Parts: sequence; C-alpha cells; structure tokens
Amino acid sequence: MMKQLTSRQQKILDFIGRTDSTPNRDILVSLRQSGEILSRVTLTRDLDSLIAEGLIIREGKGRSVHYALSATHPLLAHLDIEHYFLRTQDERKEARQHFDFSIFDAAHHLFTAAELAPLDRLADDFRARLETFSPTLVKKEFERLAIELSWKSSQIEGNTYTLLDTEVLLKEHREVAGHKREEAVMLINHKRAIEYVLERPENFREISRARIEELHELLMRDLSIERGIRSQRVGITGTAFRPLGNRFQIEEAVEKLCALVNKTPHAIEKAFLVLVMLPYIQPFEDGNKRTSRILADALLWAYHYCPLSFRSIDEKEYKKAVILVYELHNCSLMKKLFIEQFLFACENYFAR
Repeated sequence: MMKQLTSRQQKILDFIGRTDSTPNRDILVSLRQSGEILSRVTLTRDLDSLIAEGLIIREGKGRSVHYALSATHPLLAHLDIEHYFLRTQDERKEARQHFDFSIFDAAHHLFTAAELAPLDRLADDFRARLETFSPTLVKKEFERLAIELSWKSSQIEGNTYTLLDTEVLLKEHREVAGHKREEAVMLINHKRAIEYVLERPENFREISRARIEELHELLMRDLSIERGIRSQRVGITGTAFRPLGNRFQIEEAVEKLCALVNKTPHAIEKAFLVLVMLPYIQPFEDGNKRTSRILADALLWAYHYCPLSFRSIDEKEYKKAVILVYELHNCSLMKKLFIEQFLFACENYFAR
C-alpha cells in the first residue's frame, strides 16, 4: 500500500517527471537548488523508497544508471496536485471540459493484487471482530457509524450541524436551534438511506439504475430536488467541466457504470468505482456525491467489508479529488483518500 510521500520525495518525482530519464547527480543538483540539504546516501534512500512504491524505475548499471517514472495506469498517473490547484479553473488549460465515454475503457484494475492483499486482511479481521459482538452491540456500533457518516457526508455538502448536534437530531429526534430545516432533513435522509443499505445488503451485490435511483430518492426526500435522471444541463462550482446534458446519454452512462461494477470481481474496486464514476456522470440534479458515498458503502457491506464513515476525510482534499476526475480523468488522489478512509473505518469501528 502506498505510503505518504515526503516533500523531498515529491520534488524528486516532479523533477524526474520533467525529464525522460535522468541520473541521480542531476536530481541531487535540482534538490540542492531548491533548498534541500542532503547527501547522496539520503538521495539513494529516497530513490530506493520510490522504486519500492512502484513510482520510478532504475535503468542501466554503474555510472550509467538513470531514473524514470514507472509506466502507470492511465487513470492513476502521478500528478503535482498542489501545483495544479495553484491555478484557477480558467487557467487550467489542460482540463477536460466535456464528458468522455472513453473513461469506461480505462476504468479497470485500479488496484493491484499487492494493494488489495492488506485491505483483505483488514476485512478478515473486521469480520472476526464482528462475530464476537452481541446483536445489541452490533446495532449500537452501526448506529454510531451511521451518525458519523450522516454528519460527515452532509458536512461535505455544506451542512453546518456539528457531530454532537447530529447525534441529538438522529438519536433524540430533536432539531437544534440555529439551523435550517433543510439541514435536519438532509441528515435524517442520510441515516434512513444508510439503515436501508445495512439492513438489505443482498440488494447491492449487483447494482442497477433502478437501485441507484432508489438510493437517491431516499437521500433527497422532502428536499426541493428533482427526482430521477435529470433532463437538463448542470454546471459544477470550481471547474469548467460540464457533464452530459442529454438524458438518454446520461442513462447510457449509468448503465455502463452498472455493467462495469457488476463485472468487477473485487468489492474494494467496486466501491471505489462508484465513488469515482457516479459524480463524474452526474446523473441527478443534485445529490450525486452523497449517493456515491452511500452506494460505495452498500457495496462494501454487501461483500462483508467494513463500510466507511468518511469521518476523518479532509473536505477540501475530497473536492480536489473529484475535480481531478472531472478535468484530468485522474483518480490518484481519490484512491489515496479511499484507502485512508478504509483503514480508518477498520481501525475505529467494532474495535476490541
């Protein structure tokens, strides 16, 4: 599983990325010019670490050794994310502005066997712990996860309820003063949708357009949002990307997503695909990201993996990850965040 890179390792990757292949002496000069104080031994250690992570390769022998970026999955290419977002949406000229069906051809094998193995071990441990809990404790723990997911998922969408306010609302059925009624409805809908998928995991071993619309309906109930597949164009704040505007094409894209997820063998990748692709398709007038998060959890739970609460996710990083999918078909940041949230969930729910 990929480790968090240091700032110096990020600089190394960025420098190598600007060249086809480069010797370590040139990397060392570049780092020192940027203000880094390091020895050749330290640089070699960093290079070896980047090779071990599969980010770069070593070519040649002896004094002719050069370093180059590894060939990567087309949706997971290395990217200097901080530099990308220093520019405004109008300055990011390389950004895609329109939906491209070709993304479905590339959206396969987004996790390697080496990445999935430790996640599967965590899932095995989660299942073993779950068996030691009484039905009452299982219910209480899932209630905690549902409250925390309802809060965080709503917060990402601008809801101002605190976690404690959310607990009061969802456990005591008491709205907190100083908040709009719509905020309470959003949270109640989240909990209703989460409880639905947790109680009926067999419904999500395969997904369909009807099942996705059903989840969206639960999340949007009593909110002033059109139900079902949208028939009008929508814009997205923070990006020049414009999703499909033709209802028949939107339906086609959703069907393609369902087919892709259903034939993908591993639950982790199934969940990740809907987290990435449903917001990209934007099938609904609003609530696309909310629906993708609940659907991702539905798929995880259907295959006995721990659902995610997203409790510790950084909202800004999450929104950047979504924009990178829109503009560059780049899923690398979303994959990093997804793995982090899976680790967090396995460590914090149903713990002994």
